[in-house]
Amino acid sequence: MSTDTGDGPDWRRLHPRTVLVSALVTAGVVAGAAVPVTVALSGRLGYAGAIARVVAGAALLIGCTAAGDYIRWRRTRYRAGPERVDLHTGLLLVKRRSLARERIRSVDLTAHPLLRVLGLVTVRIGTGEQSGESALELDPVARAEGERLRRELLDRSAGEAAGPHREGKLAALDIRWIRYAPLSFAAPMLGGAAAGGVMQISDWAGAQAEVIDWVADRFRDTPLVQAVLGLLALALAAGVVGALGLWTEMWWNYRLEREPGGTLRVRRGLLTSRSLSVEEARLRGVDLVEPLGVRLAGAARVDAIATGLAQDEEARGADHHTLLPAVPRPLAQSIAAEVLREPAPPTGAPLTAHPPAARGRRLRRALTAVLVPVLVQLLLGALLTPVLLWTALGCAVAGLPLAVALALDAYRSLGHTLSGGYLVTRSGTLRRSTAALRRTGVIGWTVRQSFFQRRAGLLSVTATTAAGGGAYTAYDTDASEGLAFASEAVPGLLEPFLERTGHPGR
Repeated sequence: MSTDTGDGPDWRRLHPRTVLVSALVTAGVVAGAAVPVTVALSGRLGYAGAIARVVAGAALLIGCTAAGDYIRWRRTRYRAGPERVDLHTGLLLVKRRSLARERIRSVDLTAHPLLRVLGLVTVRIGTGEQSGESALELDPVARAEGERLRRELLDRSAGEAAGPHREGKLAALDIRWIRYAPLSFAAPMLGGAAAGGVMQISDWAGAQAEVIDWVADRFRDTPLVQAVLGLLALALAAGVVGALGLWTEMWWNYRLEREPGGTLRVRRGLLTSRSLSVEEARLRGVDLVEPLGVRLAGAARVDAIATGLAQDEEARGADHHTLLPAVPRPLAQSIAAEVLREPAPPTGAPLTAHPPAARGRRLRRALTAVLVPVLVQLLLGALLTPVLLWTALGCAVAGLPLAVALALDAYRSLGHTLSGGYLVTRSGTLRRSTAALRRTGVIGWTVRQSFFQRRAGLLSVTATTAAGGGAYTAYDTDASEGLAFASEAVPGLLEPFLERTGHPGR
């Protein structure tokens, strides 16, 4: 990497191979478009003329892109000083951006396959705020330079994170974890996307009718129900394959480490490598997340509840908060304890059950969600067509048992407790979440009680925090128990409210 400076010896430039990266990426895009463009032009110019035009256009486009990136490289410089990190870029309008080092919360390294081949990485320095101006991106620098910046900018006094738990490797990839990938909601979503993609591509090619006729021929002698189920099975199979591929790309080479000085580092990725860091000083707890399919298989994943992990628009899909993918639940619990430096995981503490009235609320909501569409179909069926009467019957027969089962499961999932220095809340059925939040991380409480909750003697208490999702709620607790839970979790924070009402059950 060049250390050529623009304004002084501390300034550095991006790696000069950035021009080569841009040229190669543009060449790949051009190569993908060259064949259809050549075919389209050949009818008017002939193949020789079409190829000549496409080659000339490709050369011009690649040259312009490389020239533009060369100017960007020449006009971009950065430095990591003792107090601030500065980035200057621009030709006519120079843009100067600066971050105070004490505000830096993350230094993440990513590298797509081309960058990996060239020994480069993209460095993203963030403060954890939502604004796009809260992050600096150095794209690209040498891998060694990226590692240097990560260590230097995340360096804190080693005394900030002390405890009996080990440093070094906390968890590493076990290929058997891949069995949980098809159990997530990604599989049916990817299956639907695959079916939609086939239809869209066939439409672009003007062959959608032929594709539909071909599929209809395959199932011509098959009963309608079996044909529908067969197509759904094919889409689901495609979704399973996609989910396995997505999991492999995201979690291959996974490793969770605790570095000296108190930084948790997650490294993962098959084609695109990622290195994500979470300072333990910013850690406020963990969230044990169990999507329904994963939970039925006895597995869970671990997310960090930490300040400074809010993502701007460019990084929201990067899973910066996930410390551990779906693994067997006992392992997830043990890793959660290791991450928190606790002898036992707070997420495994026995929870206080919520009153039966909370179960009634979930049953009523679930039945309403099923019966309202059924009643609408019955009404329309009586007015328009008897077919809707049969669909209403089908929805009722299939939907009511499922709705009741999910409502009962949602009630069983409710719970809250205090475990050492943590408050623990659990809720959800399609996505059950058991959050252990450090009491010192609570900055306020929100108490909600609707008209129907008041009649049932229930309320919901929400711990607000600057970390994670910002709010963790114990839903539909007994009114007196919920207020007592909040008051005991953070003594003194809720007392003005209790004194104002005069009675915790009001």
